[in-house]
Amino acid sequence: MPDKKNRAATISDVAREAGVSPMTVSRVINGEQSVRPATRALVEKAIAALDYAPNSAARALAGAKPIRIGLLYSNPSAAYLSEFLVGGLDYASRGTVELVVEKCDAGVRECEATARLIKARVDGVVLPPPLCDSKAVIDTLADAGLPGVAVASGEPDARISAVSIDDHRAAFEMTRHILALGHQRIGFIIGNPNQTASERRLLGYRAALEQAGITPDDALIVQGMFTYHSGLDAAEQLLGSGAAPSAIFASNDDMAAAAVAVAHRCGLDVPSDLTVCGFDDSALATTIWPELTTIHQPIADMSVAALEVLVREVRARRAGNPMAPSRELLDYSMIRRQSDAAPRRRPPAIGRL
Repeated sequence: MPDKKNRAATISDVAREAGVSPMTVSRVINGEQSVRPATRALVEKAIAALDYAPNSAARALAGAKPIRIGLLYSNPSAAYLSEFLVGGLDYASRGTVELVVEKCDAGVRECEATARLIKARVDGVVLPPPLCDSKAVIDTLADAGLPGVAVASGEPDARISAVSIDDHRAAFEMTRHILALGHQRIGFIIGNPNQTASERRLLGYRAALEQAGITPDDALIVQGMFTYHSGLDAAEQLLGSGAAPSAIFASNDDMAAAAVAVAHRCGLDVPSDLTVCGFDDSALATTIWPELTTIHQPIADMSVAALEVLVREVRARRAGNPMAPSRELLDYSMIRRQSDAAPRRRPPAIGRL
């Protein structure tokens, strides 16, 4: 291990620490996919142990032209956005990737924000939700001949690459879990109708009920917008009805957290009186009480995967071998915490909202 008082670690030091060649270290730093996961993990561990910082100046002298990636964002969930940005910034700090972040409001001047990125000479653009489903933005990228990656789209545009999970299957498994606890009346809060993932999650919920021989009750399905405030309105509608559900499955953690707040305001205990489950496993899921049972969507990993896809595409274009848009499906998991339980045999009367 190098003496940090005298000199900084080099790529050779990292290679020696990890037991690999300097070329393999270079491939890991540059985000190339030819490195096996186990080897990549060894290199990343060595980088952390040696506090190695890639020498950008040396790379430039070696002819490694930086890749400028634009990240266009507009997301109502601060927890989701924070995790997504952390993943992207972490990846960008490892190699010759410059991340240009541009904010815009969904549906308002999206094309202007996209045009600013294009003017900034980015080589490609990452589109997290809800912009992953914006036809106007994707049209603008296509017209400029720039590659893009849609993240978490339920039905990605064929003109750009995509990174996602199986939203339908994930919602199906969560609903099946709630059914297995003994719940029959399960409320569902839909996400923003402008995002295709919302429909996929709704269909997964419906499919699980139908498989269990339960006809979905439209009175138990309420529209939300992926925001906390929309979750409050939706939960009030569900719990204020004459035949309230014994469980609520919300399409993201923000709306699930709102459902927990409304339940407490109604004098209901979560989960003894009402089971509440979410989707995403954002930081919010473990900052409320009870902590949420939820679907873990690897948000930071999806951000990293999107950047890796773009880097490959940009390098292929520079080499004169452009790649067709690709599709990457990442794994998800169900995380059970304290917000779910079997239903009471005799639910208490719900207080007034």
